[in-house]
Amino acid sequence: MERGGVWSAAMRDMTRSEAYAFLAEGTRTGKLAVTRRDGRPHVTPIWFVIDGADVVFTTWHDSVKARALRREGRAAMVVDDQAPPYSFVMVEGTVQLSAAADDLVRFATMIGGRYMGSDRAEEFGRRNGVEGELLVRLLPERIVAKEAVSE
Repeated sequence: MERGGVWSAAMRDMTRSEAYAFLAEGTRTGKLAVTRRDGRPHVTPIWFVIDGADVVFTTWHDSVKARALRREGRAAMVVDDQAPPYSFVMVEGTVQLSAAADDLVRFATMIGGRYMGSDRAEEFGRRNGVEGELLVRLLPERIVAKEAVSE
């Protein structure tokens, strides 16, 4: 297959299990894309965890992100490895929003543990598992996952 631009001859598609392992590895942030009411794109970094096949994160109920997710019901997210040979996973899908307190605290704690360490997980769970915060599930409909983009 002919490749142009930055794509390399060694680049390959990740399997679905490789893509999920990539998403779950370390503390890479997601870059979540939604569409504002006027059609402009809005991209923000997010902390997230994987739950089964879903990408799970939290957001404040009145943020641009939350308003767009409620209105559109869909989003896209990309996670990349910023070191050579560079890889990325892009997830597109619909979203489910919930304010259920038990789930919110549980996932906020898991997310806090992933990004801040297990010794601070409960602190971040309490901080981000509060009324006004929403739990968001991104349900993948399409995944594009590329490995070794620069080799």
